[in-house]
Amino acid sequence: MLGNGPVFGTLKHSTALLNLIHPIMKKGISMSTPFLKHSCSAAALLVLSAQIAAADINAQDVWGDWKSYITGAGYELTATETTSGDTLTVSDISVELSLPDTEAMLTVTLPAVSFIENGNGTVTVNMTEESLIGFVVDDESESAEGEIVYRQDANAMLVSGEPNDMVYDYATSQALLELTSLVVDGVELPEDWLSLSIAMDDVQSRTNMKLDEIRNYVQDYSIAALNYDIQFKIPEENANGSFTGTVNDLKFTGTSAVPADTDSTDIEALFAAGLSFEGTSSMGSASGSGSMTDGEQSFQFSGQSNGGKADVAVSNQSISYDIIQSEADISVTSSDIPFPISLSLAELGLNVLVPLAQSEEEQDFAFGLTLRDFNVPDLFWSMVDPGNVLPRDPASLVLKLAGKGKVLTDIFDPEALIALEEGDDEPGEINALSLDELLVSAAGATLTGTGDFTFNNDDLDTFDGLPAPSGTANLQLQGANGLLDSLVQMGLLSDSDATGARLMMGLLAVPGDGEDSLKSEIEISENGQIKANGQRIK
Repeated sequence: MLGNGPVFGTLKHSTALLNLIHPIMKKGISMSTPFLKHSCSAAALLVLSAQIAAADINAQDVWGDWKSYITGAGYELTATETTSGDTLTVSDISVELSLPDTEAMLTVTLPAVSFIENGNGTVTVNMTEESLIGFVVDDESESAEGEIVYRQDANAMLVSGEPNDMVYDYATSQALLELTSLVVDGVELPEDWLSLSIAMDDVQSRTNMKLDEIRNYVQDYSIAALNYDIQFKIPEENANGSFTGTVNDLKFTGTSAVPADTDSTDIEALFAAGLSFEGTSSMGSASGSGSMTDGEQSFQFSGQSNGGKADVAVSNQSISYDIIQSEADISVTSSDIPFPISLSLAELGLNVLVPLAQSEEEQDFAFGLTLRDFNVPDLFWSMVDPGNVLPRDPASLVLKLAGKGKVLTDIFDPEALIALEEGDDEPGEINALSLDELLVSAAGATLTGTGDFTFNNDDLDTFDGLPAPSGTANLQLQGANGLLDSLVQMGLLSDSDATGARLMMGLLAVPGDGEDSLKSEIEISENGQIKANGQRIK
């Protein structure tokens, strides 16, 4: 969604550093969340300001579009322009904005950017090998300022294309973002109190921007390796921390639409005007470690994974994301835990689809959670099962839901949200729900199931204020009796409790197709009756 290249990449990745400062400085140093959150926003918006125009584009076309985007988004821009031959140099760039809901002002500065006309209808955007990005936040109660240095191998960004349809191409073998100074309430933090850096190898990107009332972006980028290093300490509290790691083979491809001349701090207006984003990111192997000490307490961790993928889509109609992480391992030790913890899993996934647009029409929603082949350390098993009674197979949890519902409140209307908080309006209603997959597997027992239900929102009496459901669920349970026997043998369950559990299973289920197997069909009728395998239980 963001632009690329020396200017864009510098500011985009600088925001990541700014985001890291606040949680570290919360201990003993006054630095407000709004400062960091909105300083990051400002940097990102300067990133987004990179727009260009041209078939036979010239340097002034490029810079002129930057200016129109920044000022159109509600920011104050100052800069000094100098032209020499085919080169336009813009120096002392400063972007200032008021932080919403505060009296604070944020200023982001950039020393200089050169726009060089190549004589063939393209423009080169150039920065020096080392550039400083400054930020300042000031309000009545506190202030902070600092500098982030961006180093790269002096490769330039090439802009080509036609008016209202430009392409940015950028590549650098190495890039480094590093926090070089931070002053809070007039006091400069010593260098060894806080250090943050992000190093990137083999950065390549291409962004196609089509300019109109809606600015449309198509973007691809890749980073061969990203290394981060964070160190901090707070001497007066005897606290310190260290976090390092590497992520390999980062890739992203996506599209976005950003309304022109819309206040970038007004999220409701942006969505109403057509703000949207859709993209897929992926990464290869990754590893990281960290430690923290706070007085007599300590914490250490390390972890690695073999890769992951995330699909994200956001618009004024819906928000969705689908995240998968594969083959992850993590180890943790802490002064609060009597023994080290080591965990591993084959797959961790989460997917969500939430409709946002107010409508009387039914809309799709979904939720999914996957925790597959989850292993706990042998030390844990030896504590809870020293006799090795329970099977120690990996555990799994899979839940996949999908449904239909209505959004009855305009979530982008502040007055509607106030009415919702006061209880005057209903946020929405659920009309249908499908259990596409259920899997719970642990200690030798496995539960699976599927189901489909509809809901009567006019009947809120049958189920105590909830919309009355109707439909059927089919469940299968394997190994339940064996698990009960094992729990009794371990002394974790009494014979009478196990007998009660078996009676309950006999009431709700019938024998399945295999040994120690049960199955059940749960049916809820439209008049509120509940049946298990044809036998009414309510």
